[in-house]
Amino acid sequence: MDLKRNGSRPSARASSEYFTGTVWRENPFDAPDPARVSGSTVTFEPGARTNWHTHPLGQTLVVTAGLGWAQREGGERMEIRPGDVVWFAPGERHWHGGTATTSVTHVAIAERLDGRHIDWAEPVADKDYLGG
Repeated sequence: MDLKRNGSRPSARASSEYFTGTVWRENPFDAPDPARVSGSTVTFEPGARTNWHTHPLGQTLVVTAGLGWAQREGGERMEIRPGDVVWFAPGERHWHGGTATTSVTHVAIAERLDGRHIDWAEPVADKDYLGG
């Protein structure tokens, strides 16, 4: 058993290489091999979002606070709210983040395949983010 106490792992600002705007991450769990699951609590300030990306084994988001947006490539931009659970299928290109005026926090859960759990792509253009 491994217990990680609340507050024992500091929040860190997410890299501007993979995120637009101000995003804060906490990594409350990252199971050691042979387990594959990892998870982060992510808070997006208004206007902040991920780049387009995929996950080799899919991703689950559990929204815990605020109001955000999520979109899969070719799909409709959806509002996400506390209590919502979002599933992105393996290889499904998508992005997620706060709305233009509100922040959102979610727990992101993904599994590693061959040592990786995410494949990053380009930033989401403002026109795509704003639904234009």
